[in-house]
Amino acid sequence: FLAARPLRSLPWPELEQSLRAAPDSQLLADILHKTILHPLCVKYPPSAKYRRCFLTELIKKLESTAAEPLDELYESLANVLKEEESTHCYKNYILPTGDCVSLSESTALISGGTTGLVTWEAALHLAQWALQNPSVFRDRTILELGSGIGFTGIAICKTCQPRTFIFSDCHPHVLRQLGENIRLNGFILEPDVTWSIQTETQGQKVEGEKCQNPKVIVAELDWGSVTEKQLLGVRADVVIAADVVYDPKIILALIGMLQKLSTSRADRKAPEVFIASTIRNPDTYQLFQAELDKVGIRWQMIPAHSSCNFLYDVQPDVTILQLFI
Repeated sequence: FLAARPLRSLPWPELEQSLRAAPDSQLLADILHKTILHPLCVKYPPSAKYRRCFLTELIKKLESTAAEPLDELYESLANVLKEEESTHCYKNYILPTGDCVSLSESTALISGGTTGLVTWEAALHLAQWALQNPSVFRDRTILELGSGIGFTGIAICKTCQPRTFIFSDCHPHVLRQLGENIRLNGFILEPDVTWSIQTETQGQKVEGEKCQNPKVIVAELDWGSVTEKQLLGVRADVVIAADVVYDPKIILALIGMLQKLSTSRADRKAPEVFIASTIRNPDTYQLFQAELDKVGIRWQMIPAHSSCNFLYDVQPDVTILQLFI
């Protein structure tokens, strides 16, 4: 029962004869192992539809022998049905350069307890602004806060020639999907490294390097627990974020993170900071601006196009703020 064999070629008569001759649990376990867990099936996994049809027919054949199917058969069928009803899809975004960003995204706004598995509008607007202003990112180290599944960062890596791009988030599901999307778009992730090791490698610029292939890192970054010492190792020239101002509960953590970035730069120039936000609740956005004023972080609004090339339906109210930390 190899994965490459079409369903119609499976020897149901022989299988039925075996079941009638020895309708015991061990035989069924062997069949399940050979058809679903066979090494070749693991290496070349059959489709969910194929496995659903196979398991359904196997259960029917077994029931016709008056034997009771194994629980493993029903559990396997349930898992296949769940897989067929996956909430994930693939989306392709065509960049103005003709390049493409391909992403695996959730079809649900909230999935796995997070909103970070979809691409939000501000991320699209920030990417469009970045593509129009590549000099902000060229040959520099970029830290993105709340990267989500990676659209903005991947678009910048493909078009703006950064030296190093650090994607960051704190949710494990998001980080896993983020890594998959980065690899899907042809980038090689740096091995998991500590912040201190990054300090040694990121600060070094290769003479004459054109940054066609930026160093790409995914970091687990919790705004509340990260230390100034750890941030000192990032050596970011530019900090960006999109759609991170949507909940009053996280605004103080975000501003605290920005303050840590400000005080952790030692004798280096403060990074340029750009935050794109979709104005869903004006009170929340005004709270963000008020809290920035309270801690002395100056800001200015950057003119942005009223429409985004990546959106084809209603254009949301999106603003981009440049912060001076």
